[in-house]
Amino acid sequence: MLAAMPPSRATSMNPGESPIRDRIRDRGDACPGALRLHRADDGALARLRLPAGLLTSRQASVLADAAERLADGYLSVTSRGNVELRGLDENCGAELSALLAEAGLLPSAPHERVRNIVASPLAGLDGLGHADVQLWARELDGLLCAEAWTTALSGRFLFALDDGRGDVAGLGGDVTLIAESGGVAGAGGAPGA
Repeated sequence: MLAAMPPSRATSMNPGESPIRDRIRDRGDACPGALRLHRADDGALARLRLPAGLLTSRQASVLADAAERLADGYLSVTSRGNVELRGLDENCGAELSALLAEAGLLPSAPHERVRNIVASPLAGLDGLGHADVQLWARELDGLLCAEAWTTALSGRFLFALDDGRGDVAGLGGDVTLIAESGGVAGAGGAPGA
């Protein structure tokens, strides 16, 4: 089903000219990951994908320890619910990956940059949504990590799972599922559209 839903493409303002979004995506995937550190002015940066933004207390403690020992002491949360460590020494990659793997934060090294899954944060907690899309996020993460072809997805490819309240449907996901009454999902657009 996912292969049948291609990402939407920006349209060009001038005939024959490639849109900016396409030019940027065509230059290759430079997205940082937990295993692919990115050089920044303040040192290396690691971005850890947390499907649906979920962490156990132990995993949060491991991340805090990694930030203190290997980075600038801070954890940043991205708009997609991922965690960034900044100010890393460029030679700490092996130690960082070992810490993350031991804490269960890297279920599959080849898939670590394609696990971009945003889900309604209150799903299953306040009774307002149509489905607990946090459960869908865990299942989707397992499916992504089980397939070799998914490693070809860009580190920017986003799955958005909205529980029907419309809180993540507008994030511009490459694949967006919106829960409807009865716990089924519809694809695309905003709820009620």
